[in-house]
Amino acid sequence: MNNEIIITCAVVGSGNQGAHPSFPITPRQIADSAIEAANAGAAIVHIHVRDPETGAPARDLELYREVVNYIRDSESDVIINITAGMGGDFVPNPENPVEGIEGTDMATAAQRIAHIEELLPEICTLDCGSINFGDDYVYVSTPPMLREMAARAKAIGVKPELEVFDMGHLAFAKQLIKEGLLEAPTLFQLCLGISWGAPAETNAMKAMSDMLPNDCNWAGFGLGRMQMPMVAQAALLGGNVRVGLEDNLYLEKGVYASNGQLVARAVTLLEAMGSTIASPTRAREILALRGTQ
Repeated sequence: MNNEIIITCAVVGSGNQGAHPSFPITPRQIADSAIEAANAGAAIVHIHVRDPETGAPARDLELYREVVNYIRDSESDVIINITAGMGGDFVPNPENPVEGIEGTDMATAAQRIAHIEELLPEICTLDCGSINFGDDYVYVSTPPMLREMAARAKAIGVKPELEVFDMGHLAFAKQLIKEGLLEAPTLFQLCLGISWGAPAETNAMKAMSDMLPNDCNWAGFGLGRMQMPMVAQAALLGGNVRVGLEDNLYLEKGVYASNGQLVARAVTLLEAMGSTIASPTRAREILALRGTQ
């Protein structure tokens, strides 16, 4: 069991449009929700951005810059983790599969990480493989793309959080380590409950955690109603945890949550299990982030 746990809050993600009456949309709302989560006990906030007019997922550099500047200008010392996962959505035309139809958003490796190179967060995500999302589109993240993105992150001193949605992704992440593209200690995120990825179940988390390198740090999460059960499960298996509106909208059945409330619920659960909650300063030490050097 992990007795000193780092909590990440995934603030908005790229889904759930219109599904929550108070969902953070604008850069200021996203930043304020991230700070709320930090005040509740999150050491790390994972940031996506949205179109302020429509709420649709976005990857505009200026939106990322606004969110990051708001957080950095606040009194919070929370660790910023920015997604580098946007720009891989491919929705094939059923009549012509090589053609991407509405919903497709494809970008090069350089374009996917350009905002990371500009804003220099301490952590960025690296989605370690392609996967079917839902029933209508594929998230595309090829080995050459991932190698380029890992090399670029290493060059600027940003630690990749290796997002793995199944065992094949985990195996490829370990290959990146073997090739010297990642600095030790590496950081993994076990992403459970995504449609057609690894399920949010004990057996899946246990099997994936058993495959991890011995000297890595890791966290895990489950979607929806499995968010808090997977908080407990990750802690029991020696990992850290992730909660937030990206993965779950509800505090309990029929009751919408805020990011701060979800973090507070995780803190209560983990402390009841006997764990302490790592501060941002302590998390930087554990993860060997740039801020400690």
